[in-house]
Amino acid sequence: MFLADSRGLDFLNSIAVPVDTAVEWLHSGEGLLSWLAQSGLVAPAVLEEVRAAAGPGELDAVTGEARALREWFRTFVDKYRGRPLSPAAVGELEPLNRVLARAEEFVQVAAKPKSEREPDEHTGLKLVQQQRWRAANALLQPVARAMAGLITEADFTQVKHCEGPACTLMFYDTTRSHARRWCSMAICGNRAKQAAHRERVALAKK
Repeated sequence: MFLADSRGLDFLNSIAVPVDTAVEWLHSGEGLLSWLAQSGLVAPAVLEEVRAAAGPGELDAVTGEARALREWFRTFVDKYRGRPLSPAAVGELEPLNRVLARAEEFVQVAAKPKSEREPDEHTGLKLVQQQRWRAANALLQPVARAMAGLITEADFTQVKHCEGPACTLMFYDTTRSHARRWCSMAICGNRAKQAAHRERVALAKK
């Protein structure tokens, strides 16, 4: 369910009621690996490396931590969505900052692909951010950075909840008119149209 136009909100949507029944994508360590692969936040080769190195139950334990982080973040987003974030909100971000503080990041010098090179630039090299994956809980780093990116870069007045009566999905409204109402026109938008049509038909019969 990558419908949110924000990986931080997509992570909240990793448990959702898209139709009638709640679906939990982070049901196990394998569920977390699958979600990270589909999100594009972690390269498949890295996921295989972490899977091979993880001890018994380690990935499941990290997934439990991911679910707890997700539900804390849901409370935060629900509290502030639809209005600007003020500096005072930083006092509530300790759970996120605690995860971010565990990061093992470094930079490397690498060659720029031809597609990134400008005709008049003086070097074909660039700095590339890298991550050490020494433990399975490092898998939470790209998720935490996606959350942090939403908090620090997004206009929280445009963080919205789908208007579908039973839908639990959230999204970041990046449309020019900021008039997005549904997680997806193909899902909840279509349901709303069908419901409106049925109501018009019923009224016409009266």
